[in-house]
Amino acid sequence: MTQILDPTDERVPLRRSLATRTEVIAGTIGLLDINKARGDVMIERLRQRLSERLPGVEVKNYRKPTPAKPAPDDVRRQMMEECDFVVEALAD
Repeated sequence: MTQILDPTDERVPLRRSLATRTEVIAGTIGLLDINKARGDVMIERLRQRLSERLPGVEVKNYRKPTPAKPAPDDVRRQMMEECDFVVEALAD
């Protein structure tokens, strides 16, 4: 059984499940930089690796204005409209 841990402060934890996985990765992958120190370095390396391993897939970058708050609605909406997959990444 897979256990998903959520680091947010929920007094009563919500039950979550994994998203359905596809057999093939195709379309557009969005990379969300949460704007922490050196996150851009990790995002660029991830972009390079994805481009090498998935040459037919488009990779787009997105960035939150601050790591202290969730991504603004317009950024989330844009990712939903433009991406088939999203990776949220951070680094310190």
